[in-house]
Amino acid sequence: MSTQMIRFALVGIMAMLVHWYTVISLVPIGFYPLVANILAFFVAFLVSYTGHSYWTFLVFPPIHKYCLPKFFVVAVGSFIINEILYFLLLHYTELNYRIALIVVLGSVSILTFTFSKLWAFRPE
Repeated sequence: MSTQMIRFALVGIMAMLVHWYTVISLVPIGFYPLVANILAFFVAFLVSYTGHSYWTFLVFPPIHKYCLPKFFVVAVGSFIINEILYFLLLHYTELNYRIALIVVLGSVSILTFTFSKLWAFRPE
């Protein structure tokens, strides 16, 4: 596994933790879980973009007017694919929800890495 892939995974884990803690902080104060999940996506996106632009893909200086919108498209696309695949696995297979989530996260992270590397953070 390359250094870049390891960095991608570490930034992704950090963004996931931020996402998780944002949701579990908002729900007890009255936010509906699906709304909290959307808000958490945006908070985690900032962590993810910052980590990937400065550390994973080493874009110096980050050309935000090019990289940020493209990475946002990648992140939103990944989020949508994640939700669809998870829904399908939960409703049309007998996989345990934890196993289904591992399958989805692993699959989607490969797509996210590929599109981030080849498109979102590719030097213009």
